[in-house]
Amino acid sequence: MSQRTLRVGVAGLGRAFTLMLPTFLGDRRIELVAATDPRPAALDRFVADFKGRAHESFESLATDPAVEVIYIASPHGFHARQTEIAAAHGKHVLVEKPMALSLDECRRMNAACGAAGVQLIVGHCHSFDTPILKAREIIAGGGLGSVRMIHALNYTDFLYRPRRPEELDTSAGGGVVFSQAAHQVDVVRLLADSPAVSVRAVLGAWDDARPTEGAYTALVWFANGAFASLTYSGYGHFDSDEWCGWIGEMGQAKGPESHGAARRRLREIPTGAAETALKSSSTFGGPTYVPPAAGGARPANQHFGPILVSCERGDIRPLPDVVMVYGDAAIKRHPLATPEVPRFEVIDELYNAVVHGRRPIHDGFWAMGTLEVCLAFLQSARERREVHLSPQTDPGRGSGE
Repeated sequence: MSQRTLRVGVAGLGRAFTLMLPTFLGDRRIELVAATDPRPAALDRFVADFKGRAHESFESLATDPAVEVIYIASPHGFHARQTEIAAAHGKHVLVEKPMALSLDECRRMNAACGAAGVQLIVGHCHSFDTPILKAREIIAGGGLGSVRMIHALNYTDFLYRPRRPEELDTSAGGGVVFSQAAHQVDVVRLLADSPAVSVRAVLGAWDDARPTEGAYTALVWFANGAFASLTYSGYGHFDSDEWCGWIGEMGQAKGPESHGAARRRLREIPTGAAETALKSSSTFGGPTYVPPAAGGARPANQHFGPILVSCERGDIRPLPDVVMVYGDAAIKRHPLATPEVPRFEVIDELYNAVVHGRRPIHDGFWAMGTLEVCLAFLQSARERREVHLSPQTDPGRGSGE
C-alpha cells in the first residue's frame, strides 16, 4: 500500500524554508500546496515550481481547505500568533525553532493546539539528527550505565552571516541564545533523558557592530544527577567542523579554505538595508537563489558540533558518519548510513504524529522545556547566579522528559 502524502502550506519562504526545501523535495510523503510570504518574487517562484497557491496573508493560508499542515518558517516573533490561527482552523503545525520568545507564548500555542486536537511539532533542531538518535538508543540499551556528563561545543561564523536587524537584537529573539542554544539544549536534554533543574551561564557580546550575544558557556544540571557543559561561539575564528572530519552542519563537505569568508563578504556591503537585501537575495525566489542540486553525492548526516557523552561505563561520541563508543576494554564503531533525504527524521515525526497519531518527541511541551533553559541562560548571565528551573511537566509525559 502506498503512503499518503501530507499537504503542506508554508508560512515564510526565507532562510529556514530554503534549508528545509531539499527535505520537502526528496520525501514522497510531502506535497507543497500553498504558501504565503511578503516577497512577491518568492510567491511567484513557489507557484511556478510547485503549482501551488499563493496567499497574501497567513489568515488566508490557514483557511485554505487544501492545506493539512502548516510549516511556520516566519521570524520568531510571529510563531505564537500564527500557531494559534492555524490551530483554530484545524491545521497541524510544524514550527521552526525557537518555538517562541516567552513561556507564556508557548503555553498559548500548546493550549490552542490541544483544544483543536491538532499536532504541534517544533523543529528542525539538531536533536532530530540520526547521530544523536543513535547515541540515545545506545544509552537506552543500558550497557554503559547512566549518563553522568555531557560536553557540547560548536564554533561557527554565525554572527557574520547576513542578518535582518531583529536578528541582532536579543529582545526581538536575536543572537546565539535563541537561534543556536536551542539546538545544543535540545541535544543534551535528549541525551540526558531527565528534566533540567538548574542553569549557570555566561555570555559574550564582543562586537559593537553586531550588538547581541555571539557566544556563551553554560552548565546545565539534570534531576538524575547528570550535568552538561555547553559552549558556542559564532565569531567566525576557529571552526569546530575541523573536529568533525570537515563535515559541515548540513552534512556537506567543507575545508579550511572557507576560513573568514563570512566576514569578508559582510565587509563588502554596508549594514542595515543592504545586509537584509543580501540575506533575502540568496533565499528561495531571490535573485541569487540556487535551487537544490538533483543527483550527485549525498551529504552525510547533519550535526551541531562535537558532542561527548560520559556514562558510568563508557563514553559516546556521535559523528556525522559513525557513533563511537569507548568502553572499559574496547572501542566500538556504529556506522551510520548516508541519508537518502536530508532531515528525513523531521518528516518521520511529523508523519507518524499526523497520520498514525503517535506522540512526537519534539512536541510543544518538549520545546517549551528547551526554551525555558535558553531563557535561563539570559537570566543567569544577567544576574550572575545559578537559575533554578520550574518542574518540566506536561499532561502526556508526567514529570520526566
